[in-house]
Amino acid sequence: MQHTNRFLKLVNEAKSRIRETNVQEVKKRLDKGERLILVDVREDNEVARGRIPGAVHLGKGVIERDVEKTIPDTNAEVILYCGGGYRSALAADALRQMGYTNAVSMDGGWKAWNENGYPTAKE
Repeated sequence: MQHTNRFLKLVNEAKSRIRETNVQEVKKRLDKGERLILVDVREDNEVARGRIPGAVHLGKGVIERDVEKTIPDTNAEVILYCGGGYRSALAADALRQMGYTNAVSMDGGWKAWNENGYPTAKE
């Protein structure tokens, strides 16, 4: 997908305020048995095609409204992912503004997860 300059500017500004990780680090942590809070911020139709096993779905359009019910601990590490790492960066920045001190965006997102051949699940 070709992103517009204004969108990329918004994403880059958000990325300057958040922490990021990558798919390899997340997979390594899962393989070690860490219980991670993974949040898929993609649209419903994207999630229907597959997701990372164990991930909670809180779409980008509703995450700010619903996150406190799903993840009440604002100190918990929350790893967010989307298709490629742009929407998850925006979501992590929004959670940061809401007081979530450990919201992390997974760079590369679903696309990189699949390119690495990592396991997936269907709804």
